[in-house]
Order: sequence, then C-alpha cells, then structure tokens
Amino acid sequence: MSPTPRPRRSPSAPRRSGAPRLAPIVLPDLSEGLLSDLEPSSDLDGLLIEGIELDHLDLSGASVRECRLAGVSAAKATWRGTTVADTVIEGLNVPVFAAVRGGWRDVTIEASRLGSAEMYEAKWQSVQLSQCRLGYVNLRGAALWDVALTDCTIDELDLGGAELHRVSFAGTRVGRLDVQRATLADVDLRGLDFREIAGVANLAGATIDGTQLALLAPLLADQVGLTVAG
Repeated sequence: MSPTPRPRRSPSAPRRSGAPRLAPIVLPDLSEGLLSDLEPSSDLDGLLIEGIELDHLDLSGASVRECRLAGVSAAKATWRGTTVADTVIEGLNVPVFAAVRGGWRDVTIEASRLGSAEMYEAKWQSVQLSQCRLGYVNLRGAALWDVALTDCTIDELDLGGAELHRVSFAGTRVGRLDVQRATLADVDLRGLDFREIAGVANLAGATIDGTQLALLAPLLADQVGLTVAG
C-alpha cells in the first residue's frame, strides 16, 4: 500500500513562527544574601541579593537557583560555567561580563546594562531579556531555546555558529547582527530594527516583515548573484 501523502502547505500561506515558550518565574520566600555568599563555586539557593557594588563579581562554577539579584553593580563579572535557574535579575550593571559556557534556564533579566558580554557556547532555555542595554554580545556557538528579547538595545550581537529555536526580538534594536553559520528554527525577527546583518544566507528558518525584506533585498540579490538594473 502506498503511503498516504502528507498535506502540502499552500504556496500563498504565510509561514508562522513558533513563539518562545515562557512561563513567569514565581520565587519562594527569599533569605537575605550577603556579600560573603558571592564566591566562585558557591551554592546560592533562595537568596535576595540587592544593592551590592563591588570590583569583581566572580561566580565561576557557581549554582544560582531561585534567587533575585537587584541593583548589583560590578566593574567586572566572571560567571564562567555558572548554572542559573529560576532566577530574576534586575538592574545588573557590569561593563565587562564573562559568562562563557554557562547554563541558564528559566531566567529573567530586566533593565540591566552590560558592556562587553562574552557568553559563547552558552546554553539558554526559557530566558527573557527586557529593557536591557548591551554593547558587544558574543553568543557564538551557543544553543538558545525559547528566548525572548523585548525592548532591548544591542550594539553588536554575534550569533555565529549558534543554534536558535523559538527566539523573538520584539521592539529590539541591534546595530550589527552576525548569524554566519548559525542554524535558525522559528526565529521571529519582525520586531527587530537592525542596521547590518552578516550571514544573510543563514536566515533560513526566520520570519521577517515586508520592510525588513526591502532592507535585505540588496544582500539577498548579491547572495544569489543577481544584477539589479533600472
């Protein structure tokens, strides 16, 4: 018996991007965290850490679970290999932020400022960034699942070689977006205001709007070798 043919999508039917699957983070009653709690390889669980200013916030190899960090400032932060889960971060201000190969799950970051952010080969699942101001963000080789950027401003976002599933950019502005060798699935770029995109050939799997298509037209024409003449 011949297999039943799969239904085909109408050529005129628009492709719909799957929205990030996110749930609000509900924290338990929190204990007051101390400056002495913020150490490499520490185990932070159910703590409220607020109004702290220091030179170096080193949480390398630490585990941060069900915590709220509010109004924390540091000249430099190192979160290499740090695990962050079920945590809310508000008003984080760090000019030099290194969170290489970190594992973040169910994390919300709000109204924060990061300058140079090295986060390559990170693994993010259900992460929300809102009203954040970021400089250069290096997420090369990262795996991003269910990530939403809302009302953020980023000077340069490097996603080279990254894997993106259900990622959105509502009301977000990026100066330069690099998606060279990246893999995209259900990525919604319709809310993204960009000036430059590197790796336009790797945008397969993304949804854009008509205005963005017009902006990308010269790059797409160049990619396929088209000559546009009046």
